[in-house]
Amino acid sequence: QMELVESGGGLVQAGGSLSLSCASSEDTFNFLVVGWFRQVPGQDREFVAGISWNIAGTYYADSVRGRFAISRDKTKNTVDLQMNSLKPEDTGVYYCAASRLPTIHASDYDYSYWGQGTQVTVSS
Repeated sequence: QMELVESGGGLVQAGGSLSLSCASSEDTFNFLVVGWFRQVPGQDREFVAGISWNIAGTYYADSVRGRFAISRDKTKNTVDLQMNSLKPEDTGVYYCAASRLPTIHASDYDYSYWGQGTQVTVSS
């Protein structure tokens, strides 16, 4: 079972920035689609952003497009999510997940490996 570890969450004021990182010790991570999801208590997990295994493709939820940027560093086995112009509605637990499917999917059902999550809180 591939282990994914998120880091970088925290508390920030509205308009601020945070950077999240997802890391794996396995090189096969570099050949998987990776997505970031977020969840608020009582609600389903929501797709935020995804990146293809070859870095050629990225996809964003409408709510974050233009504010968030996903990237990956294959030398470090990491996928990062840079979050700018944060809003209170961006608050939630952020999870990274990896999928064996060849393209980016927005459904959490299509992701096989999950991290434990990191809390992001945006104050107004």
